[in-house]
Order: sequence, then C-alpha cells, then structure tokens
Amino acid sequence: MATSPAPAAGTGLLHGPSLGLAGVVLSLANFMVVLDMTIANVSVPHIAGSLGISMTQGTWVITSYAVAEAISVPLTGWLAQRFGAVTVFTLAMAGFGVFSVLCGLTDSLGGLVLFRIGQGLCGGPIMPLSQTLMLRVFPRERHASAMGTWAMTTVTAPVAGPILGGYISDNWSWPWIFFINVPIVIICVMGALRLLRPAETPLRKPRIDRIGLVLMLVWVAALQIMLDTGREKNWFESPVIVGLGVTAAIGFVVFLIWELTERDPVVNLKVFRHRGFAVSTSVLAFAFGAFFSSVVVIPQWLQSMEGYPATWAGYVLAMHGLLAVVFSPVAARLAGRVDPRLLVSAGVAWLGAMAWLRAGWTSDANFLTFALPQFLQGIGMPFFFVPLTVLSMRAVAPEETASAAGVMAFLRTLAGAVGASVTATAWADQTQANRDALVSAMPDMGRTLNDLMALGLSSDQARAQLALLVEQQASTQALIQIFLVTMVLFLVSAALVWLAPLSSGPKGGSPGGGGGGGH
Repeated sequence: MATSPAPAAGTGLLHGPSLGLAGVVLSLANFMVVLDMTIANVSVPHIAGSLGISMTQGTWVITSYAVAEAISVPLTGWLAQRFGAVTVFTLAMAGFGVFSVLCGLTDSLGGLVLFRIGQGLCGGPIMPLSQTLMLRVFPRERHASAMGTWAMTTVTAPVAGPILGGYISDNWSWPWIFFINVPIVIICVMGALRLLRPAETPLRKPRIDRIGLVLMLVWVAALQIMLDTGREKNWFESPVIVGLGVTAAIGFVVFLIWELTERDPVVNLKVFRHRGFAVSTSVLAFAFGAFFSSVVVIPQWLQSMEGYPATWAGYVLAMHGLLAVVFSPVAARLAGRVDPRLLVSAGVAWLGAMAWLRAGWTSDANFLTFALPQFLQGIGMPFFFVPLTVLSMRAVAPEETASAAGVMAFLRTLAGAVGASVTATAWADQTQANRDALVSAMPDMGRTLNDLMALGLSSDQARAQLALLVEQQASTQALIQIFLVTMVLFLVSAALVWLAPLSSGPKGGSPGGGGGGGH
C-alpha cells in the first residue's frame, strides 16, 4: 500500500497569497508532527517523576508514539484514495490536536500511552500527505522551492524539539509539550478547510488488505509490548512475555507469507526482491535504530546522573541538528553526482566515529565534552539519509516508488521504536550489573564510609553519598557500553551498504557500468 496517493504533476490549483498560505499550512503541519517525535525525549524524567513511574516506563511515551505512527503510515495511500487526501489530512490534524490535549490532561501512565498511540495514528498520515499536497498545489516549476521549504521543516524540527521540550518542562510543566500543538492544529485545520479544498484528490474505492493489516497490528504490538515490559516481568520467566514472544514470532511469519502472496498488500514486501532496496532498507533500519537509541538515552542520563536541567539536556541533544541543516543541501547536490554508496558509507561511519567519541565521556565531564560529538554528528546525518533514499529509490521500478517509500518509512519508524526500547532496557540492566560489580570490587566499604564521615557527613549522609557515587559510575559505564555497541552497528551498516549494486534502476545499468538492480 502506498504511503500517499500519487501527486498531481504540479496542477497549480492555487495562486498568489493563497498558494503561499497553503505552503505555510502544509509546512507547519509537517513541522509539528516531526517535532513531536523528539519533544518528549528530554521530558521523560519530568513525566516519570510526576506520574511516579520508572525511567524505563517513561520511555513508553516515546515508543508508543513511534509504533503507532509506523502502523498508520502504510495506510495513508488507501485512506487518501478512499476519502480524499485533503479530507484525511484535515481529520488527521484535528485528531492529532484532540489526542494532544488528552495527553496533557491525563494523570496516569496507561492514559498517556493510550493517547500517545492516538497521536501517532493520527500523525502518521500527516507527513506524507503534506508532501503530496505541496506538490499538488504548487506548479511544476516551483516544486523544487516548495520541497526545499518542506524539507527544511523536517530538518529543523528535530533541533527545536529537544530545546522546546526542555524549556517547557523546566519553566512550565510537561503537559505543555502537548498543549502547544493546539494552536498549530487550529491554524492548520482552518487553513486546510479554507485553502486546500480545490486540491482534493479523486475518490475511488480501493480494496484494503484487512487480514494483512490485522496481522501487522498483532505482531508489531506484541513485539513492542514484550520489549517495553520484559524487564519488569523478568523476561521469559513470565508466561505473559513468553506468550507475547510467541505471538510476535508466529504473527511475523504469517504476515510475511500473507503479504508476499496478497494481490494488494498493506505493506508491499515484494519490493525486497530488488537487492539494492533490500540492502538500503537494512542499512536504514540498523543505523537509524542505533541513532535513535542515543537520542533517547542521552537526555535521561544527563538529567538523572549529571544533574542537568531538562533545558540544558535539550541543548546537548539538539546540537546534532545544527550542522545537519548546513550540510543537507551539500548532500543533496552530491547524491546525484557521486556514488551514493560512498556517501552513505562515509556518513554512517562518521556516526560510528561520534559514538566512539561519546564512549570517552566521564561523569565529571563538562558541557562542551557532551555537546561536541553531538554537534559534529550533524555532518554525517545528511550523508546517511539523503543518498540512502536515492540509492533505494533507484533500485525499484517507477511504479513501485510509492510502495517502496512506504516500506522504508514503516521500517525506519519501527526500528527507532525497537531501538529505544532495547536501549532503555539494556541501560537499566547493565547499570544493575555494573553496580553489583562495583560494590563487590570495593575492598573495605566501612573504611570508605569512615573517610566520608571524617569530612563532616553523618552516617546516613555518607551512605547516601556513596550509593550516589556508585550509581553514577555504574550508569555512566552502562551508557559507554551502549555507545560502543552502537558504534559497531554503525560500522557494520557502513560496510553493508556496499552490497547494494550501483544502478539507475531495477533493470538499468549504472553509469559506471555497475550491475542490475539486484533481484
């Protein structure tokens, strides 16, 4: 199933101020949805403290949104064909606003996760539809500038997200990270109703792969719940986790078989017959999962162990977007002139080098030490994302590009959610293991306590200070171990991309004499 209906070839349905305002509405909607992918990351400690939950449970706020979005993206094409792109866009925006309000009003983890799922389901179609409608309302000669504006919101929103999330959490309260969506939603819904109706797409009644959709919901939900709750239920010692694992495994296998034999699948897995696409998507899943895991865990560590306020943790996290904005046009220009495999490999390897640089962090490091690898990481990000899209889309037939884009969006979002869940659990488990090892390695804890009390601390204060020091070191070492694992994943991904053939299409030869599209 395509992510969105095929855009009209620059119909130019709007003119003058209406065209400019429509561009603003569509760009603003895309900005809001991308912003909500990162705005909650630095707010997890505030949310966890307010709701009385653990940091690992707080991560569910991020993963629930990502999984719901991953599920809804493949349905966008069917929804737009059945009800019209403008109608679906408007209703999705309105639903996003309603669930944003409910997220801010809830006082329980269950309610927050449920409403974040609603947010993700509504947010999934907004990004592809905003792009489709942008191409539909702007004339062909202005497509490049329109897409440049749209792409800039995709690049800048991840920079603004952590900063806004941190500032709001510190100076207002965490519910406002959701409430700030409301005025944007009102503007976009009113703008869509007033400006975009002439751009409505023709309606038809395509069939939907109901069985494939149900199978996808079952295995994805079972997998994510298992990853999110496994640690608290002691993993496979719990019959619930065993049941979820079996359901996810069987559901995934049946889903694969069904989608490969279905005439109009909800997720067109047949595009994986092209070797270039299969390799590109694998690189995307591994590298993006590794990248997103650090986006989730760094602000939590800075706030819980280093005492950073959410605002400054947001500054550290947002650094990776600054150079990404600068180098995105460079990567776009080079992607059409240089072997995209070289650009992707260099970009992903650079991300691995930054993970290695972060592995040198210590608990007494300063802001510059934390911010520098984040800042430099922005150089590699555009050379990872932009050429990889070019490489994957070259590998499929023209009529498969919409389906291929949908599959890539689905797997990228799902990989981010899985990476966040696995990393949060691994960080907590490894911190516990490191804590036990540190305590066992202490030759004389009584002497250490006496030394602390000699400095003027009471017995209880000395014990609390020692426990804090052990926890801080255990958590920092666990973080470093995670960085080293992500470094390996980046380097493996940088090498893996060379398995993709250099080709201008699934059957065409490459300019440089490369092989075919790799069936």
